[in-house]
Amino acid sequence: MSRILVTGAAGFIGFHLSQKLLVKGESVLGVDNLNNYYDVSLKQARLAQLFNHKDFQFFQLDIAHQADVAELFARWKPELVVHLAAQAGVRYSLTHPHAYVDSNLVGFVNILEGCRHTKVKHLVFASSSSVYGANTKIPFSVGDRVDHPVSLYAATKKANELMAYTYSHLYGLPTTGLRFFTVYGSWGRPDMAYFLFTQSILSGKPIKVFNYGKMRRDFTYIDDIVEAVIRVIDRKPNTNVGANSPPYKLYNLGNNQPVNLIDFIEILENHLGVKAQKELLPLQPGDVPETYADIDDLVKDTGFKPSTPLDVGLEHFVKWYKSYYTI
Repeated sequence: MSRILVTGAAGFIGFHLSQKLLVKGESVLGVDNLNNYYDVSLKQARLAQLFNHKDFQFFQLDIAHQADVAELFARWKPELVVHLAAQAGVRYSLTHPHAYVDSNLVGFVNILEGCRHTKVKHLVFASSSSVYGANTKIPFSVGDRVDHPVSLYAATKKANELMAYTYSHLYGLPTTGLRFFTVYGSWGRPDMAYFLFTQSILSGKPIKVFNYGKMRRDFTYIDDIVEAVIRVIDRKPNTNVGANSPPYKLYNLGNNQPVNLIDFIEILENHLGVKAQKELLPLQPGDVPETYADIDDLVKDTGFKPSTPLDVGLEHFVKWYKSYYTI
């Protein structure tokens, strides 16, 4: 049994990952600040599921508070850390920039320092497909330059990758960054498009379709994401400290099959049994027209390839949504 710290444990991915780790027999310490970026009751409902496991502990704290994070690491001494806590959302970063600086930059340094001082064996952290920004080469590869972020959120995620690399180089801290591509599924985030679409369609309201529907996304089902993360946790990068080979690695975590937004909406309509009223709008600031993950490194190193069809994933989501909201 390993002692694993999961930050953002009340969040979408953090909840599913914690649940899977606990089923595997690991000891999980969950951390979350339970902020009100979206419905706190959903976060609490996720936590209620985790509290059913005897090897789950939870601390409510803000990772931007240096002393609290240092005390947590010193007291609990995790062997492994999966850092998923962050201020999410591209559009929110246009209006609330300081939330991203506090959580995604200050908070990330605090996590890195905690890992360094307690000699954590492996830090796995969440990056994002947003780092590819204005890149036009498709599919996106981890070897591509990512120098043109189109949102502050994306810039903070790129900064996280650079900061982690520095700690790997200077202190030999094994770190792995995961660039998530449009994760969806049950217990998901209410600010995500598929969740908002479902809410609006079922209540008879029009849905906002940006870039006039000319968007493609590499939608990745939550179960595939969790399986990939668990395999990465078990695969520590090389530990030869040096300028040319720090123990640092990046992976894309995507379905490797981008889908047209209009097709996505049609599949969702079929599972809901209701046609959507569409309000076609221009591309939003900070948004990109297409995401598409090159996952060759992930497949080569872990032997795993995300494969859940969109039709299956959305069917599971709709069943959960109707059950959770008693529809």
